[in-house]
Amino acid sequence: MVTLDGKPVSADDLLPLALTNLGHFTSMRVDADGSIRGLALHMERLVRDSKIVWGTSLDTGRVREYVRHGLEGQTRPCVVRVTIYDPKVQMGHPADADEPHIMVSVRSAGVLPPEPLRAMSVTYERDLPEVKHVGLFGALHARRAAQLAGFGDALFVGRDGLVSEGGTWNVGFVDQDGNVVWPQAPVLSGVTMALLQQQAEHRVATVTLDQAKGMAAAFATNTSIGVRPLSAIDDTELPIEHSVLSQLQETYLSIPGETL
Repeated sequence: MVTLDGKPVSADDLLPLALTNLGHFTSMRVDADGSIRGLALHMERLVRDSKIVWGTSLDTGRVREYVRHGLEGQTRPCVVRVTIYDPKVQMGHPADADEPHIMVSVRSAGVLPPEPLRAMSVTYERDLPEVKHVGLFGALHARRAAQLAGFGDALFVGRDGLVSEGGTWNVGFVDQDGNVVWPQAPVLSGVTMALLQQQAEHRVATVTLDQAKGMAAAFATNTSIGVRPLSAIDDTELPIEHSVLSQLQETYLSIPGETL
């Protein structure tokens, strides 16, 4: 089911979003008991991004109400996406779009954690990386190229040679001393990454592609996949069984969810 401000969405409502691709969103995994890990962080993201994209505030109480409505009758676990956009936006006058609305869509969720991921490095930098925006062409084009080459997804490397993030996920590493390392680069700060960083002291440091391939282990994180081991970066195989990876997975699953 897809709703706009709590009402069934029409094709006319969706057309501006499809044609202009101007908006931002967050995706949240809803567990079987109806709770959401990092719910407050998801709401903070929507508020922050609304100020950046639209220059407006956002009523998170309305967001929660529409999400509750969108989840009625849905099988759980599932993933609910909240997209903020203005149905009246026009290609020629985007500055006139100043009344964003709340769209809620729901899809099924996979088992946590999913199978290990093989990633292909791609030179790519997202536009406005700190915002979780709907401009996904570059990321999905890179993902498609990786999949056509026999990999599962793309790992982004900036023009400066530094690893940043994945197609729709943050990447983290375990160094040879067993420390968790997150890349220091322009990235979208993911909710799953933030929750893990709240649980223990982790390092943030620049990581080159060669350094990434020399790590003891690597993993991807987002709300849909939790903590997912990387089994390879390009032609470099990485171990998928490591005590730190297991600990990260257990830590994430032990974080209590919040209720709407």
